[in-house]
Amino acid sequence: MQLAQTSLIPPKTDYHFAMQKPIAIWLLACCALVFAMVVVGGVTRLTHSGLSIVEWQPIVGTMPPLSQSDWDELFEKYHQTPQYKKINLGMSLDEFKSIFWWEYFHRLLGRVIGLAFFIPFLYFIAKKAIDRPLGLKLAGIFLLGGLQGGMGWYMVKSGLVDNPHVSQYRLTAHLGLAFAIYAAMFWVAMDLLYPSGISLANSGLRSLRRFSIALTSLIFVMILSGGFVAGIQAGLAYNTFPLMDGHIVPPELFMLEPWYRNFFDNMTTVQFDHRLIAWTLAILVPIFWYKSRSLPLDGSARLACSLLLIMLAVQISLGISTLLLVVPLKLAAAHQAGAVLLFTAALWVNHRLRS
Repeated sequence: MQLAQTSLIPPKTDYHFAMQKPIAIWLLACCALVFAMVVVGGVTRLTHSGLSIVEWQPIVGTMPPLSQSDWDELFEKYHQTPQYKKINLGMSLDEFKSIFWWEYFHRLLGRVIGLAFFIPFLYFIAKKAIDRPLGLKLAGIFLLGGLQGGMGWYMVKSGLVDNPHVSQYRLTAHLGLAFAIYAAMFWVAMDLLYPSGISLANSGLRSLRRFSIALTSLIFVMILSGGFVAGIQAGLAYNTFPLMDGHIVPPELFMLEPWYRNFFDNMTTVQFDHRLIAWTLAILVPIFWYKSRSLPLDGSARLACSLLLIMLAVQISLGISTLLLVVPLKLAAAHQAGAVLLFTAALWVNHRLRS
């Protein structure tokens, strides 16, 4: 007896295919907002503004202070924080406003991203433009966004207790989750714009594909490493290049006990690791690009490989300049923006090399 085979997932219709481009454009617009969020978050950290708002009010907190009494109330709450008592004692209200607005806009942008994702998501669902597999992916991304909001407050709370600095572990988790959300939206958008991959019958292409995955993973690790550099302000030490105050391997590398603490708490080790990953990428990415030139890739894949090489050069240049000039605000913010662009190039390479 022959059994009829039925699929739990209905096939895509012509209408679904026609709606792929608008959905992809919407997701890429959300990626642009996340890019802005990462940069504003970097500036918020660099200006030490992240602890200026001491409450988590997702709805009520949308309204900024509108009167002098509002400002006085917020400033009085800030007076109770370790950051004010140990670092900013005697700060004027005008000085407080300058750090308040960075944190306020950072949180406001998070709310804007949530609405920019959720409202069009509901619209496309109502128009029946999203099939079940895509709907599940987008719902997962939305849940990650909600988790990111909670992670942001969890990070801020760590600096409101005794130590007037946020935990570098929570900061790095917050940063890593932002990049994960960005990657998920970018990848789904690319799936919609470029639904077909390439044939990996060529062993050289399969090898290049594995190489690209390894490079992207290493770039993500470097981004997380940058989170620890920022979290313990390791960029303010060893402001020389290529040596670290005259050393290839500085003697303070394993000064903490137990030894594994050095990878997260020791400014020397954290900066050394960040440099080491950058040096490794500086060697591997040109090799990857050279290998790609001899393989049968289409124009977009070749462009992606070249952009990866260019963005790495730009990002390393920004990193060295930021270090030598002792972390000036504009350069450091550009370095953070460069990390997103480098990661984007790596994701694009991976997507163009998928089977």
